[in-house]
Amino acid sequence: MSEYQKTAVIGAGVIGASWAALFLASGRDVAVHDPVPGAEEAVRRYIDEAWPTLLELGLATETRRGVLSFHATAAEAVAGADFIQESVPERIAIKHALYAEIEPVLKPGAIVASSASGLTLGEMQAGWKDPSPFVLGHPFNPPHLIPLVEVMGNDHTRPSAVTGAEEFYKLVGKITIRVNREVPGHVANRLQAALWREAIHLVKTGVASVEDVDKAVWAGPGLRWAAMGPTMLFHLGAGEGGLAAFCERYTDSFNRWWDDLGVLHLDPSLSAELMSGVQQESRDQSPAELSSQRDALITAMQRATASLRAAS
Repeated sequence: MSEYQKTAVIGAGVIGASWAALFLASGRDVAVHDPVPGAEEAVRRYIDEAWPTLLELGLATETRRGVLSFHATAAEAVAGADFIQESVPERIAIKHALYAEIEPVLKPGAIVASSASGLTLGEMQAGWKDPSPFVLGHPFNPPHLIPLVEVMGNDHTRPSAVTGAEEFYKLVGKITIRVNREVPGHVANRLQAALWREAIHLVKTGVASVEDVDKAVWAGPGLRWAAMGPTMLFHLGAGEGGLAAFCERYTDSFNRWWDDLGVLHLDPSLSAELMSGVQQESRDQSPAELSSQRDALITAMQRATASLRAAS
């Protein structure tokens, strides 16, 4: 495989380890750097645990696996790499120090993508002398299971870095969207934030419990959102009349709901109320146990929809 055969993962926490597993599954070599003690052992364990799921989803095969290596410095890890996924902690000083280290040794034509969710592309570009190879490549956790990657460049990014990142992500089984304008949180996180704000408002004002608000999502519109996005679903919601008929029919209702949506900010008291609700909902299951349930459900849904999406 010649396309982006050599990759690097810088920062190997949960996100970086998940990226490493996915890249290996595609048959690509992965050079990893993370200065945290025990990082190599943790990454290898994560990949071993993720591999059965990658096989089940068809993202890996028994005969296709790249070579995994670990390196003492970021510069050593990126040397010769065609594609670098950066997932270091979201503190701008750490990002800038990393970029200063790796920029002089990048292979010509290499692409560097950041997994950052809270920092903007412009903020991160300030750490580069020449930011042309640098793009946003924001995944959803865990990257080896959730297909979405948000890709963004700007006037300082070479166009081939953006299109190349989109091509690479497609080759490893991802689905990309293009972020056209810089906003905090990009696209999908803002959608999550809007929904969660109203979920919290419903709890805070006594409309429903944490568990029932969560249930209202996964047993209701969440099932539809896993199939199609909200605008397309509303287009289907009015039958043959489509979105135009839907808007005509429900304009007053939506305007009333929007006017009544809550505006609030998290504080210690509200966080404690939510935590209490989550503890009741979890029935004393550990985060690890709940994460296993989540991953099993996501895997089952991915398997069930893969053939249908491929045919459409």
